[in-house]
Amino acid sequence: MTFRRIVLLAAALALCGPAFAQTLYKLVDKNGKVTYSETAPKPGDFDGTVTRIDVNPNANTATLPKFEGRPAEPATNPGGRAPSRVTAQQKLEAARKALADARDNPSPEEVTRMGTKSGFTRPVESDAYKAKLEKLEADVKAAEEELKRAEGR
Repeated sequence: MTFRRIVLLAAALALCGPAFAQTLYKLVDKNGKVTYSETAPKPGDFDGTVTRIDVNPNANTATLPKFEGRPAEPATNPGGRAPSRVTAQQKLEAARKALADARDNPSPEEVTRMGTKSGFTRPVESDAYKAKLEKLEADVKAAEEELKRAEGR
C-alpha cells in the first residue's frame, strides 16, 4: 500500500514539473510582425521564423525597495485650493465672535481699574491682554482675506 502511494506521488510530481517551466515562441512573419505564442505553429502553417524561448520563473531574483512613506504633515489648505465660501464665512464669524467676547468680558487679571483724582476709576489693560486682542484682530483680518479669496475677489 505504501508503494502504491509513492508511485502516485511520483506520477503527480512528474505531471506538475512542466507547470514550473514555461516555453514561449517568438514568431516573426515575412513582413516583420512579431507575435508571441505559448504553442509552436504546425510545420507548414507559418511562413516566417520561429524562436523558442524557455522562461525560468526562478531566474527573476530582483528585490523591490521597501516603501517608507512620507511623514504626515498637517494640511492647512489641502491641494492648494481656495477655501469654500461657507467655510470661510464660518471662520470669519467665529473670529469676530472671539474678538467681541474678549473685548466685552476681560478677566480681572487682564484689565485692572485705576483711580483718578476726581474719584472715578479707569480701566488699564495688561500687556498680555493687549497681545491677546492684537492676535484676535489679526485672526479676523486673516479670515476676511480668506473669505475674499473664496468669493473670488
